[in-house]
Order: sequence, then C-alpha cells, then structure tokens
Amino acid sequence: MNLYLGIDFGTTGARSTIIDSQGTIHCETEHTFARAQQPELPSVWQNALWDTIDQIPPTIRNQVRAIALDGTSSTVMLCNTDGIPVCDPILYNDPRGAAVTERLRAIAPANHTVLSATSSLAKLLWFQHFREETAPTFFLHQADWLAFLLHGKLGISDYHNALKLGFDVDTLCYPNWLIEGIAGAATPELPQVLAPGTPVGEVRAQVGDRFGFPRDCMVCAGTTDSIAAFLASGVNLPGEAVTSLGSTLAVKLLSHTRVDDSRYGIYSHKLGDLWLVGGASNTGGAVLRHFFTDVELENYSTQIDPAQESLLDYYPLLKKGDRFPINDPNLSPRLEPRPADSVEFLHGLLESIARIEARGYQLLQELGATALTKVYTAGGGAKNLVWSAIRQRYLKVAVATPVHTAAAYGAALLAMRGVTD
Repeated sequence: MNLYLGIDFGTTGARSTIIDSQGTIHCETEHTFARAQQPELPSVWQNALWDTIDQIPPTIRNQVRAIALDGTSSTVMLCNTDGIPVCDPILYNDPRGAAVTERLRAIAPANHTVLSATSSLAKLLWFQHFREETAPTFFLHQADWLAFLLHGKLGISDYHNALKLGFDVDTLCYPNWLIEGIAGAATPELPQVLAPGTPVGEVRAQVGDRFGFPRDCMVCAGTTDSIAAFLASGVNLPGEAVTSLGSTLAVKLLSHTRVDDSRYGIYSHKLGDLWLVGGASNTGGAVLRHFFTDVELENYSTQIDPAQESLLDYYPLLKKGDRFPINDPNLSPRLEPRPADSVEFLHGLLESIARIEARGYQLLQELGATALTKVYTAGGGAKNLVWSAIRQRYLKVAVATPVHTAAAYGAALLAMRGVTD
C-alpha cells in the first residue's frame, strides 16, 4: 500500500497525518511545544519534527511514498551554506520589519503584498540592515528549512511561502525590482521556488535509515499552514471559503479574480486556474487562551445565547499590531471595558473576532473577489458551535465544518498529488 505523510507546523506544535490514495487516515501524531521552550528556536522545531515522525508506527512509516510539510507563513530564518541557522528566526507576526518600511516602500510597487511590517521581504531587509555578518547565507521559510532536514537540498521553497517575499506567481520568477532592490554585500541567497507539491528529492539516506522510510520516498515542496487547512477542506467551488480559527484568524476565499491590496493585508495565492484570496489577522484563539482555559471556554460558551448580540466592542489582540483587515503594526488592542462576568466577557471576545472575520470577507468582495456563498471552518475554533452560530449571524452565509480540517491532512493530500498527478 502507498501512504502519504503530511506534517503541519503551527504556532503551538507539530502534527502529522498519514493517508492512503483514497484519502483515508491511517495514523495521526502530535507534538506540543512545552511552555518552557521557545518554539521559535530551530532546535525545538527539529526535535518536534523527529518526534512527530517517531510516533508513527514503523509498519506505517515503511509504506510512506511521499512527504510534504507546511509551516507558518512569513516565519523566516537565515542559514549558512550547510543549512545551520545563524540567528534566531523571525516569527510570522513579528513587526520588526516596521523599522525598514521606508526602504521597503522604495523597492516594492505601490500596494504590493510585501508592503507589510510582517512580510517575508520586510524581514529580509531587517536582516540586511541590522546584522553585521557578511558570510554567505540562505534566506528560508520555516517549511523550507524543515523540508531541507528531510531531503538535504538547501534553498528550495514553494510559491505559497514565497508570495510575501515578492515572488511573482504570474511569471514564476523573482521580479527585477526585488533582485535589484536587495542587491548588496549582505544579500542572502533567495530560495529556488517550485509549485507546491512538486517532488524535490528522496529522503536523505540517514533519515530513511533512522525512520524506516522506503529508499524512494519523495519529499515534495510544501505550503503554508492556512493553505494546507484550505486543501484539507476539499473546497473547490469559487465563492466558497475557509476560515482557519487557530491561534490566529486566517480567511481564504476561492475566487475567479485575483485581489492584492497591501493597504488591508489582502493577497492572492495561485491555486490551479483559480485564486485563493485572503488575509490573516493576529486576533484568534491565542487571545481566548490568554484569558480562559480550554475547559472554561467550553463551559462558558454553552452559557452564551448566540442569537443575542453583545454590546462589547473589542479588537482582541495580545500585543500591538495587526495585518488584516487592518494592516497597521501600531494598532492597539482594545479589550476594555472588561465585565466582571466571565461569560459576558467571552461573549464579547467571540463576537468581536466574528466581526473582524466578517469585515475581512466584506473587503475581499468589495475589491473584486468572487461573491461569498459558504464558509467552512478549520482549526480549534471550528469545534465551538456557539461561536459558529455567532459567526453565521455576521457572515450571512452558511457556516459549516468540513469532514477534514487539519492542516496536516492538507499537506498529506499535497504529497499524494505531487507524486500521482
């Protein structure tokens, strides 16, 4: 039997899903980052990768024909020519790129996707400006580096991860404005960009020997975590969308029309002959977990009437700055007034996040995306039925949970299609 392994790296841990050619799940594993650890450290990612694979039974591992990985979008790092990280990575929501905004605007076209303090290109410019070392380096995304650990080919990315670096998905190359704009003595090597799912290379011999993968097990180019969740949903009709309610809020609408507007943090990913239009906000589950335990979230939610509108108007963020639908690295969180009643407070948070989601989809359509017809929900928030009812009230279309919601499942589909299509 041929099996396909997808591995998802999110903000709280790593997960794997193994499927067969029919999409049936044969195994799932999970590795949660310990709170004492700093999940931005590459060594933690590497340990999580090996542990996630190690949990898969050997009898399943030796049938894996292909592997694909996803990682958090715009989480980036610098490595030396041996693939060893030379400094701490910069996480997806790190706004330090605001310090190089002037240079970024001088390089990029108006309203381009990269014109954000959290874009991959902003972080590359930050590395160039604030790091003194001039030894040769490779600029990689999280998923690029993790896949390198498996196939050993340094400097390979995919055009989903590379979009916010400035890669042009129309011409399938880096534009001249980018190459010329970053030229200099401390310029890192940019990754070669492939279509997501493209076979890159067989697993390294030492990885195959350690875990018992077949010698011809292929590692494929990956994607971002939110696109992997979209792929898992099975959505393929323009007008349908997936909201990923994980630590953050990401929306993706399948559209005939491409929409890019950096003023609002809106960008489009290429998906076959269609476009995946969307954006990602820093609001989401991480804010909820800051105030409530999982048990409290479950208990308090059941005491909320989803048909009753909350009068509390928040903009729930853990720290200053958001990316979409307001693209402002200095946007302040709004979490006051806080009522004494925890149920009332949670109601206000859930409703406020729902408003941000609805405003996001409204913006996509105002700027030309295909009209919204249905929203599927992925991520941990999909389990909260009260929240789903609140969101449906704002979205004014049906809200449903797809059969498969895990990003790791979407990555496994990508691996399967990469070697069978």
